[in-house]
Amino acid sequence: MEKTTPIAVVPSPGFSHLIPLLEFSKRLVHLHPDFHVTFIIPSLESPPSASIVYLQNLPSNIQSIFLPPISKQDVPKDANIAFQIQLTVAKSLPSLQHELKSLNSKFHLAAIVADPFAIEVLSFAKELNTLFFIYSYSAASTLSFCLCLPTLHDEISGEFGDVPDPIQIPGCVPLYGGDFPDPVQNRSSEAYTMFLQQSKTLLSVDGILVNSFTEMEERAARALTQKGNGYPPVYPIGPITQTGSNCEEKGSECLKWLENQPPSSVLYVSFGSGGTLSQDQINELAFGLEHSGKKFLWVLRVPSNLVNAAYLGSTNENPLDFLPEGFLKRTREQGFVIPSWVPQVSILSHGSVGGFLSHCGWNSTLESVQKGVPLMAWPLFVEQKMNAALLTDGLNVALRPKVNENGIVEREEIAKLAESLMEGEEGKEIRKRMKDLRGASSNAHKEDGSSANTLSEVALKWRNNLDEIHKKVLNL
Repeated sequence: MEKTTPIAVVPSPGFSHLIPLLEFSKRLVHLHPDFHVTFIIPSLESPPSASIVYLQNLPSNIQSIFLPPISKQDVPKDANIAFQIQLTVAKSLPSLQHELKSLNSKFHLAAIVADPFAIEVLSFAKELNTLFFIYSYSAASTLSFCLCLPTLHDEISGEFGDVPDPIQIPGCVPLYGGDFPDPVQNRSSEAYTMFLQQSKTLLSVDGILVNSFTEMEERAARALTQKGNGYPPVYPIGPITQTGSNCEEKGSECLKWLENQPPSSVLYVSFGSGGTLSQDQINELAFGLEHSGKKFLWVLRVPSNLVNAAYLGSTNENPLDFLPEGFLKRTREQGFVIPSWVPQVSILSHGSVGGFLSHCGWNSTLESVQKGVPLMAWPLFVEQKMNAALLTDGLNVALRPKVNENGIVEREEIAKLAESLMEGEEGKEIRKRMKDLRGASSNAHKEDGSSANTLSEVALKWRNNLDEIHKKVLNL
């Protein structure tokens, strides 16, 4: 270990939180082979099998330690997913502290990098006299909102959603309070208190790695990195997304279907791993896709009420049973509906895909940008409305459907936007801008690209910190 630069990484529970940090670590050790990364992983009950498989196929200088799992009996069943994650990390802190101390006694840690849900690890970093960085999965504009929240909390009384005019966040397009992330929509809630406290603690960390790139969010990057803003150093190092899959064969059926479709003719429809729709909205989406006449590949899940009833677990229901009667028969030449996991990166890479109806999760957004696929922005929850505003009002690479008074996107709106995105003049302009953004995303990671240079800056900071630690030890 004499010539290595060791760091520890602490993700929060769940495969979707583990993967981005693993992809970041893979990029770090590829560009800077002197780094050695140890993952310390909390989990709710036993670790997901997907996590274990993924961890078995990593470079030798990335290792992992699973902490003793927390029992689901120790987590309230009616708690929202964010609180479940937060509580799992909190209950794992004693064993986390033990592992960090053990690692640091073997070789001094140059830095600890943590998921935002694991921000409490900051106190352990201080005990070990090392640097503490947060890895932000979200957009730079979302990070700007988080850092700005303590000020907004003091300046605005009442609910943000009740403010009649757009609220200006540094580096962001003007946003209505109703487009702010879900946890801040009710200021008397436990979720709001937790989110506000996290935002305040963020101001005390040594640095924040953000999964975005300067050319995509120039205004937000400038606001976050300008001197004198009172924020910790912020480093845009993205886009970082999953580069491969061990389950590619599972999606072979839909990939074979895509092979038989004309170039840029298919609208890919997916709301992410956690996105679900009501039964009424599933009906409207089905009829809208059918009436549009456009080819579509739809990843379908059961209605949202069934997922909630299953307490975020799996159900035995077949999603296809919730489609309108006769839909599959009528659209068998037009579309392909798949009720399971799909290899999204392979789909977005396919030449027959010409648009992506997306929930605007940040990871899906970055994957679409990297492949140059224009978007229909259909946000559901968390910070996705902020992402949709960035994509439509800021970057002009997406169309956003309007909802009716009941919060439903009607079939006529869906059909109109699908046609506009896939064939209309507005869609052509969006496709051109997305192509430019795709080139910028690729250039960001090239030698002397903005993100490559920023990651080198971070690596140097961590190496220098390790040198300072060694000097102090020698002088004792």
